[in-house]
Amino acid sequence: MTVPGLPMAVPSRDLPTRVRIHEVGARDGLQNEKATVPTEVKAEFVRRLAGAGLTTIEATSFVHPKWVPQLADAEALFPMVADLPVALPVLVPNERGLDRALALGARRVAVFASATESFAKANLNRTVDEALAMFEPVVSRAKAESVHVRGYLSMCFGDPWEGAVPVPQVVKVCRALLDMGCDELSLGDTIGVATPGHVVALLAALDEAGVPPTALGVHFHDTYGQALANTLAALQQGVTTVDASAGGLGGCPYAKSATGNLATEDLVWMLRGLGIDTGIDLGRLVATSTWMAAQLGRPSPSRTVRALSHEDSEEH
Repeated sequence: MTVPGLPMAVPSRDLPTRVRIHEVGARDGLQNEKATVPTEVKAEFVRRLAGAGLTTIEATSFVHPKWVPQLADAEALFPMVADLPVALPVLVPNERGLDRALALGARRVAVFASATESFAKANLNRTVDEALAMFEPVVSRAKAESVHVRGYLSMCFGDPWEGAVPVPQVVKVCRALLDMGCDELSLGDTIGVATPGHVVALLAALDEAGVPPTALGVHFHDTYGQALANTLAALQQGVTTVDASAGGLGGCPYAKSATGNLATEDLVWMLRGLGIDTGIDLGRLVATSTWMAAQLGRPSPSRTVRALSHEDSEEH
């Protein structure tokens, strides 16, 4: 696919020169689909994403099939993509999940914590402290195996039951995850209520608490159209890892107000315009998301996918 009309690159001194995109479409995106996506289609999706230049692609989740039936095929899927020359993180909710992931040779895992009691109860049926206690042996065992561990933190900005989340509350849980041994943290705006000033305030408070932007990724949802603005605010504070989902797939099964993740294509378009390198071939990425949308039987919600697909179809 050709990419007409790419934005003019205008670099800025207060922004990083390169950003690593942590692609979550194959896991976070597909876990919410009502129809079952065949394992072969998922594997092809991951392969096409790698072919488009993504270097970190979250492959699947080793959770109990009862909780996330869409990812019940983790054991079948992971060996189908394990040969790819990219990082393939997987979600592990507990020690059993870690056992399953390690048995297949996974070298990057992620645990999923909450900044609020309400969401910890809804998602994990535990208090925040109980969830952290559950993750501690998972993280320590993974580190003993020299496995990279990412700590996801949901509801960092707002919670559907509790409203705005106090910054010190988020900092406390972040600090606990880092002290536990997590290599990096992903700050989740699970219901998409963050605004740029809130992002700057949280990142500043984390930095003061000894959690530098180099240890962080950001994970924004676009519920109120703020995901790109929030991402730019984070980049200005020194963050260089951004989570995104190809085609804007995904939400959160335990937070009904959560709409899709920030679309990877929309992010790449903005970063291109800022002169920030991602290593991603936007044409191939758009083609991949267009293909995946066809598999799911609906158009991609990504503005960039729609715009470039329209321009490409007019060319032909």
